[in-house]
Amino acid sequence: MSIPALAHILPRFLLLVLLCAPLVAGCSSEAEKPKAKPAAPVTVARATRKDVPIELRAIGNVEPFATVALKSRVTGMITAVRFKEGDDVAKGALLFTVDPRPFQAQLAQAQANLARDLASANNAKEQAKRYASLWQEGIVTREQYDQLQANADSLSASVASLRAAVDNAKLQLDYCFIRSPMTGRTGGLATHAGNLVKENDTALVTINQIAPLYVTFSLPEKDLATIKGRVGGRLPVQARVAGSAVAEQGTVTFLDNGVDPATGTIKVKATFANAGKTLWPGQFVNVAITLDTKKGATVVPTRAVQTGQQGEFVYVVKPDSTAEVRPVSTGPSLDGMTVIEKGVAPGDTVVTDGQVKLVPGGKVAVKGGAPS
Repeated sequence: MSIPALAHILPRFLLLVLLCAPLVAGCSSEAEKPKAKPAAPVTVARATRKDVPIELRAIGNVEPFATVALKSRVTGMITAVRFKEGDDVAKGALLFTVDPRPFQAQLAQAQANLARDLASANNAKEQAKRYASLWQEGIVTREQYDQLQANADSLSASVASLRAAVDNAKLQLDYCFIRSPMTGRTGGLATHAGNLVKENDTALVTINQIAPLYVTFSLPEKDLATIKGRVGGRLPVQARVAGSAVAEQGTVTFLDNGVDPATGTIKVKATFANAGKTLWPGQFVNVAITLDTKKGATVVPTRAVQTGQQGEFVYVVKPDSTAEVRPVSTGPSLDGMTVIEKGVAPGDTVVTDGQVKLVPGGKVAVKGGAPS
């Protein structure tokens, strides 16, 4: 193309470029403009003020106050069982009868022997008295008197032995009637009427005393200083069976004399009246020891508290529906609520669900819980 032609076209091309430049810049700015991030859906709750009990919590095991395995003290045949399995029995209640007839015969024989020797002993004693007078008068010799006195002493000793035999026979007869040594609840029967039992052999039945009873649990050794000065009926305890709304009230009555070096815990026992028999031996229960009550504490749902590299924090929803990160200092937790010592005031709205989608200063959309 000739130079004159280029000179003719160039001004028009430059004019076209200048006219299109704003349009191109506008399109570029629209393409590079970031899109607004949608509000994150969250669930929230209000920080409230309430009295919070300060507690130590543990898992405990229910134990009977006392356990007795009844055995027969004599050998014989069971003639009667006076209760049903699982019955509540009173102290002194007759539970089993062992055939008493052989022992009644032994008692009668012992009593007869005692009566015979008692008569002989009385006669010998009187003879010794008479011979003592005759010896003083010189009518009989000292040897004769000593012989009669020795016979009287021997018969007196025999009478004492037979009295002991009678007492033993009475005791053996009494052992035929097996009674409950305490108030409690019977377990399963190990024998029935008609079976032969041996002296001090297998247990006939086991009785557990369940009112009152114990709950045994372990606490970390760091709590030892807190509780050791308050044992002996001055430290209240609650025990609750999992899934039950009823909590039994008791007191700590025993603290072991040493810390288990393998676990770093110490064994504790609490006594419960268990009048309603809510607790049962062998159960596992949730135990809570109430140490004190924190008045007017600020609490939030425990799930609102998050943990980061800088420590614990919560997301607070501000009035303009944006999220703010608040570092917090927490206290004890109870029933899904956590005490906030510092960082949140009563009435603040905290995020309890949806924190993973939040960024500081980001918009939030409340989908549930307290209004923002």
